[in-house]
Amino acid sequence: MDWSKSVKPAGMRLHEFGNLTDTFAATEKMPLLFVGHGNPMLAITDNVFKHGWQELGRRLPHPKAILCISAHWLTRGTFVTMADPPRTIHDFGGFPQALYDEQYPAPGAVDYARMTIENVKRVAVHEDYDWGLDHGAWCVLKPMFPEGDIPIFQLSIDATQPPQYHYELARELAFLRGKGVLIVSSGNVVHNLRMMRMHGSTYDWAVEFDAIVKDKLEAHDDQPLIEYQRFGRVAQLAVPTNDHYLPLMYTLGLRDASDELSFFNDEFDLGSLSMRSVILK
Repeated sequence: MDWSKSVKPAGMRLHEFGNLTDTFAATEKMPLLFVGHGNPMLAITDNVFKHGWQELGRRLPHPKAILCISAHWLTRGTFVTMADPPRTIHDFGGFPQALYDEQYPAPGAVDYARMTIENVKRVAVHEDYDWGLDHGAWCVLKPMFPEGDIPIFQLSIDATQPPQYHYELARELAFLRGKGVLIVSSGNVVHNLRMMRMHGSTYDWAVEFDAIVKDKLEAHDDQPLIEYQRFGRVAQLAVPTNDHYLPLMYTLGLRDASDELSFFNDEFDLGSLSMRSVILK
């Protein structure tokens, strides 16, 4: 797998910007989202999942910035995007030209990215000046916030680390919710591309694993979801690689005891993709 690498331009140092956290006013606690993003064509066709994203965008409080943690930015180490504006990345192949023509020219959120570097102590968070908005980000954010006026930055997923690592790292991001930042984790609870069906019913194992995740979320029982491999064959089929599952660890780790849980887009696509999405507020 060709994971992204980042290079910090010479001469720039975080301490030159002072303590950024104190410069951002406190806000009401922002919601958390885990969004099943699925097939990128959902972003440009008329479908129930896109309608769900659009409706949610109309109901959410207007954020000062958005942090997206996408299944499609896997790295060694942890990075935040510093590009302003971030480019729209078409990180897929074989789709109609209309999908490649899509752009989401939202501004970057450089100060929020620097504030994240400043506050996360568990690991070193590095600056990245190359990555932009991959399709795990823009395919869901554009329907939610079509004006493209909200600053956005991404946090990469260190693909060398286990789920527990990401769960614990997420806890250090919780301060952002009180600074007006909407944190959107983008992946899929069930994601098996090799077994997709263009027509026909959803696999029983997909339904079973999705139901397990739903039950554990409702029970606020995180550890079984972190140790999802213990569910055996259904987990192996539902999560053959954990790139799309790991964003859920950030939603779990960021969850506050007072958050109310609800679901949307809790249906399946192509037989082997769960589009189940989570709101915590």
